[in-house]
Amino acid sequence: MLLTAGSRLSDRALSLAAAMNYPELAVRRRPKVAVLATGDELVMPGSRPGPGQIVYSNGYALRALARAEGAETVDLGVAADTVEATTAGIRRARESGADILITTGGASVGDHDLVKQSLEAEGVKMAFWRIAMRPGKPMMHGRLGAMRVIGLPGNPVSSYVCAFLFLVPLIRALSGRKVIHHVRASALLGRDLAANDQREDYLRARLEEREDGALIATPVMQQDSSLLGNLAAARALLVRPPFAPAAPKGSECEILTLPE
Repeated sequence: MLLTAGSRLSDRALSLAAAMNYPELAVRRRPKVAVLATGDELVMPGSRPGPGQIVYSNGYALRALARAEGAETVDLGVAADTVEATTAGIRRARESGADILITTGGASVGDHDLVKQSLEAEGVKMAFWRIAMRPGKPMMHGRLGAMRVIGLPGNPVSSYVCAFLFLVPLIRALSGRKVIHHVRASALLGRDLAANDQREDYLRARLEEREDGALIATPVMQQDSSLLGNLAAARALLVRPPFAPAAPKGSECEILTLPE
């Protein structure tokens, strides 16, 4: 037995299947992921932002991340900050046959955070809302019939980190993969870290390999969830458990490597 259920068919696996004289293989279909952004403040790349506006970026990372895991993606665009526009986007996701609906923005607390109430108005059964991690506290998960729903924060770093930690394993599970969760690796801290609070922390970090082969993970100094430049430069997320004590440079730490 050289190819087993739950394996992703790489180029090498396809060649192996052919050499084993199998003209057809039973496979899972690709999960379909629909991405809906919300926010009156968002303008598309190439536009000139006006006062109070920002350039929309989250959907590009989310769809690329999903495609890299083998999913099909549907771009539902940007919904205005109204319940009507948000519910219309949710309905388009169902009509498209999406297995997963990803919303980004409007998942926090406030008069204009309409995603949760729109989802519930459409019949979504909410599993949880808010999680004890940083970045990404205002995150939601629920189901609308067979469609899974993940509500991501609007801040781009929070959106990406939550998608990496929650969306990717969900896609893998729906694809029938044997290995679903990211595998943590060990590294050495490249600088001192203060004690952590009650939330699990995922610090964006640079990686380098010493001459002796040791992997050094150095968290960037600015960890604000709006700083996409630091996320783009990072090669790993350094995981800090809740209430982790202060850690000196050179001590062992756990990391999750990011896609290249």
